[in-house]
Amino acid sequence: MDTTAPDFGPPQGEREHTAAADIWAQAFALALEDARGWQKKIEAGEARVCVLREGGSVAATIVLIPMGQWFNGRRVPMVGIGGVGVAPERRGQGTATRLMRAALRELRSQGAPLASLYPATQPLYRRVGFEQSGSRQEIRVRLHGLDFQERTLALRPVTEADVPALRDVYRRYAQRQQGWIDRTAYTWNRVTHPRGETAYGYLVEGRAGIEGYVYLTRRVVSQGLLQELNLTDIVALTPAAGRRLLSFLGDHRSMAQEVVWRGGPADPLLFQLREQTYEVKHLLHWMLRLLDVPAALQARGYPAGLSGALHLEVEDDLFPENHGRFVLEVENGEAEVRRGGDGDVKLHVRALAPLYSGFLSPAALQGAGALEADESSLRTAAAIFAGPPPAMPDMY
Repeated sequence: MDTTAPDFGPPQGEREHTAAADIWAQAFALALEDARGWQKKIEAGEARVCVLREGGSVAATIVLIPMGQWFNGRRVPMVGIGGVGVAPERRGQGTATRLMRAALRELRSQGAPLASLYPATQPLYRRVGFEQSGSRQEIRVRLHGLDFQERTLALRPVTEADVPALRDVYRRYAQRQQGWIDRTAYTWNRVTHPRGETAYGYLVEGRAGIEGYVYLTRRVVSQGLLQELNLTDIVALTPAAGRRLLSFLGDHRSMAQEVVWRGGPADPLLFQLREQTYEVKHLLHWMLRLLDVPAALQARGYPAGLSGALHLEVEDDLFPENHGRFVLEVENGEAEVRRGGDGDVKLHVRALAPLYSGFLSPAALQGAGALEADESSLRTAAAIFAGPPPAMPDMY
């Protein structure tokens, strides 16, 4: 294991800030001024830019975004990772791996139990313990199928005064989902101020207050004759709110053919449609890394009414503290983790990620050669980590 302390931390001075922006401009095909603008948004939105220095200059960049992620109704602290870029002259020399190891060690030392990211390439992130753990889907609905006439709830544009209540509505909805994030200012900004577009917000409310909302942008397609409605967010706490929002979107039939948003494989709004006038397309798998195995297992929610114990034997090449045997004891949705046990379920920390999120069943992991267990332990693990398929509509 590499124990050399890297020169890792926030960029210092104008020269390093410019070097970081230049790496992003080349890595993500951005204009340099756009990369600098992104840098300012990051620093204003509760996120951090860090760099890896090698040979006295900035070799690589990373963005660390503290947030939370919901698993079985419990918020687990998580750090989202983005902006991973390597200077062109440093590529192919292991720089990205050294960057990730340095970042993950820092995050673990600061108490973060989880890290998550969207991969541009999987081998890099698998080398440091990440694995596919959920999906991001594109939902595309033809507007002629939105033939709703729900008008009982009031609908109006969002005002600045509504924002705190809207964020509470999102949090209440996200808590019910598997894998959705608990947004910060940085991730909310991507909803309300998408790059290069104007988002318009509308909410629906009843006697009890706000029951749902939508943020949409309008994109011109078909040589300017028609639009596409792009939803940066849509949330409905009640069936009536869902129907009212679908009615609102359907009212755009004269100017648009389709509406598109991101979500999971089983969006409840689609269940309300009369016909299957939609397509759900897989976009990308996100990856998860357990930085602190006991803390992550203990922070997660579990099925109510379930009691059981699972004996794990975990392998972790980066963190010796995660290596070894643990007993996960679950009682009515809560968990305790202790060292020891029989190690009946043997797996690498990488394979523990999709088990933890519910993305892959224990049997599927065993079938892929990523887990060893007897039949009794397989059944116990399947019950403990049961839940809906994990999804994440947000990018970061």
